[in-house]
Parts: sequence; C-alpha cells; structure tokens
Amino acid sequence: MSAPVLVLNQNSKRESGRKVQLGNVNAAKTIADVIRTCLGPRSMLKMLMDPMGGIVMTNDGNAILREITVQHPAAKTMIEISRTQDEEVGDGTTSVIILAGEMMSAAQQFLEQKMHPTVIIAAYRKALDDMQDLLTQLSVEVDVTKNEEMRKIVKSAIGTKFINKWANLACDMAIKSVSTVAIENASTGRREIDIKRYAKVEKVPGGTLEDSEVLNGVMLNKDVTHPGMRRKIENPRILLLDCSLEYQKGESQTDLELSKDTDFEKILQMEEEHVKRVTNDIIKFKPDLVFTEKGISDLAQYFLAKANITAIRRVRKSDNNRIARACGGTVCSRTDEIREEDIGTGAGLFEIKKYGDEYFTFITKCKDPKACTILLRGASKDILMEVERNLQDAMQVARNVMVNPRLLPGGGAVEMAVAQLMREKSKSMTGVEQWPYRAVADSLEVIPRTLIQNCGASTIRTITALRAKHASDGNESWGVNGETGDIQDMKELDVWEPLSVKLQIYKTAMETAMLLLRIDDIVSGSKKAEGKEGTSAPAPTAQ
Repeated sequence: MSAPVLVLNQNSKRESGRKVQLGNVNAAKTIADVIRTCLGPRSMLKMLMDPMGGIVMTNDGNAILREITVQHPAAKTMIEISRTQDEEVGDGTTSVIILAGEMMSAAQQFLEQKMHPTVIIAAYRKALDDMQDLLTQLSVEVDVTKNEEMRKIVKSAIGTKFINKWANLACDMAIKSVSTVAIENASTGRREIDIKRYAKVEKVPGGTLEDSEVLNGVMLNKDVTHPGMRRKIENPRILLLDCSLEYQKGESQTDLELSKDTDFEKILQMEEEHVKRVTNDIIKFKPDLVFTEKGISDLAQYFLAKANITAIRRVRKSDNNRIARACGGTVCSRTDEIREEDIGTGAGLFEIKKYGDEYFTFITKCKDPKACTILLRGASKDILMEVERNLQDAMQVARNVMVNPRLLPGGGAVEMAVAQLMREKSKSMTGVEQWPYRAVADSLEVIPRTLIQNCGASTIRTITALRAKHASDGNESWGVNGETGDIQDMKELDVWEPLSVKLQIYKTAMETAMLLLRIDDIVSGSKKAEGKEGTSAPAPTAQ
C-alpha cells in the first residue's frame, strides 16, 4: 500500500512570472482544502495509509500532512509550516494551513489585475504588524496558579479532539504533567518546561482510558536482569550509569596468540578480575538499584545479586536522564568516579508490574520529581496513538499558558474582532495598498466560516449575523459555537486560546504567503542521463 499522493498539475518546462504565482496560489488552496474539514469540534477524521500498510485515523493537521506526498514545491512549503507550528507551540496546525491558503487566495485577484507582488507583500507585512498589535490588545491575563482556570483553557483546546469524551481526565493529566516538569530558572527568572524530554507517554494496550494516569516518577518497559534480584524496594538508593558492567573486548583487529594451555585461563581470570573490580566499586556505595545504559555480564549479575543489589540494563539514555531528574541522582560514566552525592534517594518506591505479557519497571512516590511518565491505557493501538497525539496538544497548550499567561476568546471570535478593526483602519489608508490590506481582513473570516460549515449550519446567514454583532462595540468575544453552529459569547462558553499560539499562527501563515508570492520562477535541476556520462543534460523541467 502506498501513501496517498496528491498531484498538482505542472508543465514539464520551465515556468516563470504570473503563471508560477497563480500556480503557487492554487497549490496552497489545494492543501488548505484537504484539511479544511478537520477544524473545530465537529471536524471529520482522515484515514491515512502509510507505506508499510499501517493505518492512521486523525484530525490533527500536522499528522495528516506528514503522510501526504506532494510534488509541487509550494505545496511542500505549506506542509512544512504545519510542522513548524507543531514544533513551536504544538497547537493550531490545522488553522495555520487554512489561514495561509486563504491569504494566498486573497492575493489571486490582485495578481490577475497585474498588481506587482511587491506591493501586495508590503500591504501584507503592514497587516501582520497590525494583527499582532491587535491580538495583544484583545488578550486577557490569566492566573495559572488556579487549577480551575487552567482546566477551562486546556478543555477548549481538546474540545475538537477524539479525547473530548474524557476531557476532565485529559485536562488534569496534561496540567499535572506540565507542572511537574516545570523548573524555575533563577538566572533568567523564566519558567523552563521541557515536555519532549521529561514528560514521556507510555502506551500500554488493555484496560480502559479511565485507567490512564500521570505517575509521579518514571516507568520503563524493562525487567530485572537476574531472577534472584528484588522486585520491590521501598525508598531505594539508585545509582545510574552509562558504562557497561562487562569485560571490554578489544576492537575487531585485536589478535590474541595463545601459546600455552594456561594462557586461556589467564585471560578468563583477567576478565573476572575486571568485572569484580567494577562491581566492587558499585557495592561499596550500597545502592539498592543500578540502572545502566549498556550491558551487564552474567558474572556482574552474580556479584550484584549476591550483594542484594537489583540491576536493570540497556536503559535508553532519555529514560536514564528522566530517572536522574525524578530521584535526584547523577548519571556516572565510570564506576571508579562514583561519589556519594551521585546516588539518587528521592524515589519512594521501586516495583515491577506485569501488564499483558510484558514487565514494566516503576519508580514512583518521588519526593520532588522534575520528570514524569504518563501511562495511557486503552482498547487498541490505534485509539492509544490518537489519544497520545491529543494529549501532546493539551500539554503544549498548558505549557504555552504557563510560559505566557495571556488568552484570547476562541471559536473564531478573535478573527472576527481583528478583521473588523482592520477594515476600519483600511478606510483611512490611501494608495493601492489598502486593497490587499482589506483582503487580509476579509480572509481572517475563513476560520469562523469553516467552523460554521463543519457544523452544517447556514454559512451566509450565520457569518452575516456575526459580522453585524462585531460591528457594534463591546462584542469582541462573540464567536461560533463549534457544536451547534450558533453565534455565542465565548466568555460565557469558556472557550479560550493561548495568545502565543494565535500569534504564531498569524505570523507563520502571513510570512509563508509573503514568501510564496515572492516566487516568480520555478526551475528544477536535472541529473545526467544514466550510463551516458558527459552527454549534455536535458532542458530543465518545472517541478
């Protein structure tokens, strides 16, 4: 099974000028149309097949576009911005594509009227600056210490997702995991929240979604190396290593020449002495638990088990770092350099549990964990994958609000408010730039319009009523109820979006539109014909 291929018409010769610009507009519109139905709480899912024959069902803009294969370079740029949005703020991947596609559409009429792209870009740049100022003015401060406030924000972010049915559980898990890994940086006075590294999601099929939880510690898919080792320890002393506890063999070119019968015994004895020395270095610090990123030989296991030390080998580097953050230990590179302060004593319980056929190591009840594991249970792998994607979005939203605690009303309300203010401003502008500027204001309405369409409500009637509402003062927070398609006050509905996400959406969408409008020539380089080295290369073709 091959990945879905989206082919956009191209000519096989070099293209330039107006034709390329209009081609880019069409490419951007095509990509936007693919995921237009994925916006809002009533959004549709897309079923994607990957090259390996696996199936992904999601309405996450970034996940969909990652699987689509396109050949038009402008379309590739559009897909790239969805990934950028996901990496920067983790939310708004669908909105950014729809908005960028609409900005490109808005430029089409001006290109057809022979307006120079530089003029359109200048108007767009001015519009972007004004939009960012207006967003900051419309935003409201939020108290991140109040759990109830945070829950409302995260809830509105996952209201459009599959996990919406378990919204309260998902919100609490997202908020707990983000506040666990938050660290105050004394030098800069800012909060550092690294979800990617220190909040790991572990998916274990089986059970129900209600069994999912955030562990105040770390969980690994590992078992002890020796059957005689303890499987449950309270208040363990934990030692973390990234060196192997076995005899280091030489490189492949190392030769050993044995001339006497006793030589082989001598080599074995040297190996044994090395392993004994390494394990003695560990044993003298009396740890209860040893984690290493490399291997542990049978002999080392025997010595450690004899000293009543539990050992777990081949732990991932990222997992080892998480354990270090959770229990307060330090990862050591050599056994002869271990110090007492490297031992982690912050964990309250070590135990091994069995889920299905697999064993999992739990290090929980940590005193002050700065790392955590989110254990997800669910009926099938597909459901768990989608829940994980949704939870990542929820965690990113919680993180964004903690870093920049300002919010804007959701449901397309802020787009309508900004569009209204920009239309008013365009009336006082002179010159040809006012038309593209006004077109940007009109393009912003694509977000509430798409929300209405996805609900199946009457688009023209609802958008006209919403426009009239925003034309009178004091109604900046009125938007579209994504469930019913009616217009409502978003403050009463408690639908909010973080300011940092909205700023990023506008910035990325506008800058991409400006970048694509600047292109007036597409030329692809071509390779020499196979087996005909030195022959002249064929004429360049348009990609």
